[in-house]
Amino acid sequence: MSNIIKISAYFTTKNITRGFFIALLSASSLYLDWFGVVNYFLNTLLGLLTFYYLLQSDKKVWFWFGFFMATLWFWWLSISFKNYGFAWAIPIGILFSSTIFGLIFTFFGTISEYLAHYHKSLNLLSKALILLIFSTIHPFGFDWYKPELVFTNSYIGVEKWQFALVLLSLVLSIYKKQFLFLLLILGAYPYASHFKDTKKVSPNIALSNFHINVVDKWKPELQQKHIGMVFDTIDQAIAEKKSLVILPESIFALFLNQQPNLMEALLKRSHQITIVLGALYLDGEVPRNSSYIFKKGSYTVANKVVLVPFGEVNPLPDFMGKIINDLFFDGAPDYVAAKRPTDYEVNGKTFRNAICYEACSEPLYEGKPKNMIVISNNGWVVPSIEPTQQKILLQYYSKKYGTTIYHSANMSASYIVQNGKIINVE
Repeated sequence: MSNIIKISAYFTTKNITRGFFIALLSASSLYLDWFGVVNYFLNTLLGLLTFYYLLQSDKKVWFWFGFFMATLWFWWLSISFKNYGFAWAIPIGILFSSTIFGLIFTFFGTISEYLAHYHKSLNLLSKALILLIFSTIHPFGFDWYKPELVFTNSYIGVEKWQFALVLLSLVLSIYKKQFLFLLLILGAYPYASHFKDTKKVSPNIALSNFHINVVDKWKPELQQKHIGMVFDTIDQAIAEKKSLVILPESIFALFLNQQPNLMEALLKRSHQITIVLGALYLDGEVPRNSSYIFKKGSYTVANKVVLVPFGEVNPLPDFMGKIINDLFFDGAPDYVAAKRPTDYEVNGKTFRNAICYEACSEPLYEGKPKNMIVISNNGWVVPSIEPTQQKILLQYYSKKYGTTIYHSANMSASYIVQNGKIINVE
């Protein structure tokens, strides 16, 4: 009976509404961007209010914050079910991911309250530390939740020390009940990068954009039409005397290295222009999601390093993973990841290869690459906020590592990110 009473204490109107309100604050900059509104002052205020209220909340509110935060940020994770004929599973997927995040936040909230028994200041300090390190916590290998992401398009920097300074100022102002400590936030202003102008981007790069939905993409009767669209794009770039053309992930919905006629046509054109595109690659009997780089009559393959949990690789134990694959993916085997990122050179400039999901993951930025080519197929998760969240994450990493990112996408916009700022493709 006592356990039932303890659980029921979570399900009060006050706890639920407070958790939802704070989660809504945390997601506001994302949804405003989705609707085309990017306001640095508003995003700064919303982000600060998120952590100001969250630091003062107990573990019950932390549960609901985690639950609703995951719902608002990541409901799109289950959208792909509709493409497999399992639209009925979308609510189950959303409930599952939301509950996981809710339980994680409850766990850390419990630790904070336990520490408060030793000294009340430890409650605030431990919560601040948890938020600071939360970006290193990856449930099922999913690493897109970073609390400081809310400050990407704001007057606050995205470096860890800047986020730590923000949290410290909030902790002191709450604990001491003196708002003068909020002045410490001024130290988190990104003085070195905020006013840095974008450099001129090479006009010799053709960054393509396609709008082929995933249902049509895999229809055999439409395959030749889509192949024709690809070659028309390449030929147009050649006619415009571009030196590099970038096409989206899986723009060829087939194992390209098993198609000698297509390979020959691409190799022939590569004498006139460097071609980067996405397609499947059959490595012996191992399927891979890959980028193909055609240059001067030869080609190389760059395989994906960070695979999408549940979409490309099953993070569950083998016996559970087989059940999921049989149920949702017709028993298809998982893709296999490469061991390390691939760098390649085009016209004297080195680019880091990245394919969709992995471009929003920390391992791809090892060594602080100056340039990155990202190819995406967002058709699996549209319409949703995922393309907007992906864009913000690319801005975040561009700011953090100084990487200029060239992003070619299917079913969402293509653009260049430099110094964390978006340069739209005409």
